[in-house]
Order: sequence, then C-alpha cells, then structure tokens
Amino acid sequence: MSKQGESSGLTRRKRSLTALAVGSVVLVGAALWTSVYVKSPAQAAAEAQPPAPDVLTASVERRVLADTVVTRGAVTASQTVDIAPGGTAAEDAAKPVVTKVMVRSGQTFRSGRVLVEVSGRPVFALRGKLPVYRDLKPGSHGDDVRQLQEALRDLGHATGGDAAGTFGAGTKAAVGALYASIGYEPVTTGGGKDGGDPVESARDEVKGAQRALDGLVRDKAEADEIRYAREDLAEARSELADAEAVSGPMVPASEVVFLSGFPARVDSMTAKVGAAAGEKLATVSAGKLVVTGYLGAQEKDLIRPGQKVQVLSEVYGDELTGTVSAVANTPTVPETEGEGAAAATPAGQGYAVTVKPDRALPGRLAGQDVRLTVEAGSSGGKVLVVPVSALSAGADSRTRVTVLERSGDRRRVEVRPGTSGDGYTEVTPVGGAPLAEGDKVVVGVRPAEGDEAAK
Repeated sequence: MSKQGESSGLTRRKRSLTALAVGSVVLVGAALWTSVYVKSPAQAAAEAQPPAPDVLTASVERRVLADTVVTRGAVTASQTVDIAPGGTAAEDAAKPVVTKVMVRSGQTFRSGRVLVEVSGRPVFALRGKLPVYRDLKPGSHGDDVRQLQEALRDLGHATGGDAAGTFGAGTKAAVGALYASIGYEPVTTGGGKDGGDPVESARDEVKGAQRALDGLVRDKAEADEIRYAREDLAEARSELADAEAVSGPMVPASEVVFLSGFPARVDSMTAKVGAAAGEKLATVSAGKLVVTGYLGAQEKDLIRPGQKVQVLSEVYGDELTGTVSAVANTPTVPETEGEGAAAATPAGQGYAVTVKPDRALPGRLAGQDVRLTVEAGSSGGKVLVVPVSALSAGADSRTRVTVLERSGDRRRVEVRPGTSGDGYTEVTPVGGAPLAEGDKVVVGVRPAEGDEAAK
C-alpha cells in the first residue's frame, strides 16, 4: 500500500475516535441532566412533602425545686403625712408664700427639725401618734397636750411641774425654749375684746385696785369701804391669774406635724421658694418600711405567712429578703371615678400580702414600686426534675417520660411525679428504671416549615 493510502486510513480512524469521544461526553452529560432534572412521579411527590419534624428534648436535672409566685409591690411606711399650709389668711393679708425649704426629697430628719418655712413661720416635726387638729395654747387640756409635753421633754425642754395633759407655766417655758432652739420667736396668745393684751390689762386692774385699797387704809376709811376694796383687789388678782394661764407661747396647728417615729423621711418635697403655698407642701413618712403587694385569687391560695420573699428594686438595684407576714382574706377593690373607670385595671387590686423585711429597708425605697418573688413551695433538697411537658399519662393512669438515646432510640420510663414549680416537676423512677441527670427527655416536636398546625 502506498504512503498516501496509509495516511488517509489513519486520518479516518482519528476522526472516528474523536467522534466516539464526543458522543460519550454528550451521553454522560445527558445522563447527568436526566438524573438531576428528570424525576419520577413518586420521587417528585416525596420531595414535595415537608421534612420530618425534629424532636425537642430537655435535660434531666438534679436541683432544688421551688414553686414561686411573682407579683408587684410598693414600699410604704407605717405612717405617711401630707404637710399642708394651715390657717386662712385674712382678707387684708398677703397669701402665704414659701420662704425657705430646709429639706429635700429622699432626705431623713429627726424630731424638732424645721422642714419648710411659710411666710416667715416654721413648719417642724415632733414625735407623736395623734395628728394635730387644733392650736395648742396655754390653758389647754387633753391627750394632744400630753403628747406635746412628751415631745418637748424628748428634745430636752422640761415642762416643770405641769400636770400631764395640762398646758401650764412649765409647758409655756418649754415651748419658748423649743422656738428659741430652732431660731424663731413663738406665736403668743392674747388679744382682749379691744385688741389689747389681756394680761397687761389685768395687771393694770390689779395695780388700780391695790392703789385704791392703799388710799383707803391711809385715810382711815370706814371698815366696809376697806373690805370692799380688798375684795376688788382679790378679784383683780384672780383675773390676772386667769389671763396669765391662757396667755403666752403657743404652738399653732399650722406649724407642727406629729410623726410616730424618727428618723423620718421626706417622700416628696413640692414646695418651692417664692411660690405660693399650695394645697400640699411635702409628703413625709415615718415608722418601719414594709412592702405590700397584691395577689390574684389563684395565687392567694399558694401564699401563707412565713414564706420567704425576695424583694427587688429595679430602680436602685437593691435585692433584699423578707417573709410574708399577712395575707388578706378579702380582696381590695380600689375606688374608681367616672363611668369609664371600671374598664381599666387599677393598681392595688386583689388580695393584699404584707412582707416584713429581714432587715431595715433603705429610706430611698420609700414609695418605690418593687418586684416580689414569693417561694410558695420547695423540694427541700436536690431532686431529679424534668419539664412538665415531658410527662405523659397513658390509659393505665401511669405517668411516663420518654428518654431519647444517643443512638436515636426512644425508651419509656415510668415515673412518680412530686413537687412542681416554675414549669418543672420532681420525678422518681418507678421500679428502679434507669433515669439520671443529663438524660435527654422528649418534650415535643418542632414542626417543619409550612406545617399549618404550627401556625
């Protein structure tokens, strides 16, 4: 065969091999395309279904189990008093105005402290449980006078030989000493029918009667005239004694507030220097701070005196402890005003629960809203617990949990439930069935996306 023929045959064989290779590539590509994009009806239906839902599990824990009730409460004192400007200004007098403010909101103070000054006159605090309801004047009698005398003696101002509850000379001297100690002149009683001082008028009467008697004696007047003059002098002296008994330093009701204990606290100071003395100058409180919260009907049955309470102030970050001291048997329904008031849910509604702090609460918490966490029940020591949702009851009334093994197998364990609280339940395996801390128990399933049941 010639060289030209051999070359022509070789060329044809190369072309055939190339065509065969190209065809193979095309067939492989077609097969791949078919496997990806061409599916059987069964496969297409299967892939159209949502994937199997995932199993939700939780760990078995060993810890102290407590059932808690969380509610809101307010820190209040045993006594709260609004200080208002007392008395009514005369028609020709200027309206009362605040001239000094001596304390600020949140500050504590002791007995005898001047809190605010109105039109140059002080408003101060003294120890006492009775509220002030009248001016305390010389010659007055009563329990409020006795309270004033005790407060004066507490501050070191003796009331002399005055009987308890009688505003006599000794009490007048003590009141004068009190005002001198705080830097003010006391208001004094007086003012006769003509506007003068009744004591001075009575003294003048005594002087006149004495002079008349002396003249009659000197002139050797008749005995009856001298006797009548002596009677006039005795009467004048009696009137002077009466006038002196009801005259002198007094404590106006507008200048004093009685509080049950000290140090007391200024809850709010609304008075401002230069401003007119409005309906309220300040709010002060005294006595130990306590916490009062409110419970719903269902919560009320879980709470009883003696249970532990955690008190949290979100404002200051204070965390304190206390105990339930009382739970009301009847609900408190706040007063409502207007027709639309009933539609709202006002604060302070429900069964009142009083919390006694384990130690004195800081004064800054007075009037603050706080969170109360009451420990309504406890397992005592550490126990095995599982979420409540892990428990299931069968037709045989037995309670079980389902343990998910690492292999994916599921194992049913019969348990005896115990104390419950905060979404968990104490469990004890029945018949020695294996259940330990760290085991995974099934609590539910997570539906796949698109599952309408999950929506």
